[in-house]
Amino acid sequence: MIDKAKLQIGENSYEFPLIVGTENEIAIDIKTLRGVTDGVITIDAGYKNTGACQSAITFLDGEKGILRYRGYSIEELAEKADFLEVAYLLIFGELPSKEELQKFHEDIKENSIVDEDVRKILDAFPKSAHPMGVLSSLTSALTAFNPSNDKINNIDYQRTKKSLYDNIVKVLGKIPVLVSWAYRKKLGLPLEYGDNSLGYVENILKMMFKKPNEDYVPNQVIITALNKLLILHADHEQNCSTSTVRIVGSSHAGLFASISSGISALWGPLHGGANQAVLEMLEAIREDGGDTKKYMAKAKDKNDPFRLMGFGHRVYKNFDPRAKIIKVAAYEVLNDLGIDDPILEIAKSLEKEALNDPYFVDRKLYPNVDFYSGIIYRAMGIPVEMFTVMFALGRLPGWIGHWCEMRLRKEPIGRPRQIYTGETQREFKNISQR
Repeated sequence: MIDKAKLQIGENSYEFPLIVGTENEIAIDIKTLRGVTDGVITIDAGYKNTGACQSAITFLDGEKGILRYRGYSIEELAEKADFLEVAYLLIFGELPSKEELQKFHEDIKENSIVDEDVRKILDAFPKSAHPMGVLSSLTSALTAFNPSNDKINNIDYQRTKKSLYDNIVKVLGKIPVLVSWAYRKKLGLPLEYGDNSLGYVENILKMMFKKPNEDYVPNQVIITALNKLLILHADHEQNCSTSTVRIVGSSHAGLFASISSGISALWGPLHGGANQAVLEMLEAIREDGGDTKKYMAKAKDKNDPFRLMGFGHRVYKNFDPRAKIIKVAAYEVLNDLGIDDPILEIAKSLEKEALNDPYFVDRKLYPNVDFYSGIIYRAMGIPVEMFTVMFALGRLPGWIGHWCEMRLRKEPIGRPRQIYTGETQREFKNISQR
């Protein structure tokens, strides 16, 4: 196999080594490009063809619809694993033993208490504040209450192992509390702490949904569905928010600060906010009479600005493997709760038409994970503004895993280059001369 790539610039020729991943992905290593070519760089808007790192966490093949965490297929993990097992796998590299998982959960529970002064910060937000803004701000604020979080600098794993581990369990313990507080503030409910007798996912549901003066009654169908959703969202290779966490962490920013930046990146409708955009689209269709055929025609009209949200994916050129899994869970939740919701009927109608329409089938514009996750969250009674918050909750292990990997490998600070297209040097003129 050829182990070098040749670049011709004018009369000069340069060779660069090839890097081959364990799944036979090939990259051209251009880290010496500027030095040997007297300042020449590559340009790749959006980094669509640029590998920013080597990572052992997640493998994704969009052409074949493959997603694996540390070598385990997403289908098998969603079917057999608990979310906390997957979190441990993503962060530490291997599935935990029974004893390791129990200790991991116990340590998370011990670190789930949020300083009471954080409540005062939460109280300062208006009820109308978007929960993602609230969550990002409160996560960043946790840095002030956990100063050791910023002291993991020149990491030597053996020397700083305990400090690193302590910060990991703090993140996994405290942020679910903040998620539940953001939800309950939105609904005007009193804030709740967790129940240490419950599993990780069930505890999240209780913190969110327990009503005042009423016993919380768990629903196993909902618990299973949320467990799957969190697993499916736990990591997705070098996406916008994960890349943000890595590049912020590359400055040696602490874990809470780096994750706060990831939450902000996830907020956008082109990333984690896509499931919120799906429900907003469904609401708009309902308000316009609920004619799904009309909107399918609009989606196929190149001159119409309408975009069918929740169909197709920028990475997967086939069916999103996560969507296949969560579609089943979505219908299990709808059947169990017996919900009669016109919005959900519109969603099912759009899904049926798209799966049978040659225009969508030929272009492989199938419903993606955002489409079905929005349906589940709505059925559970979660407000649309909270959908992306739930996504962030699932993505925590991936962000942590990538932050740890980047720091343990002592990766350099992120510093992209640019091609300048502005004015050349010009003379300053006083205001009277302009």
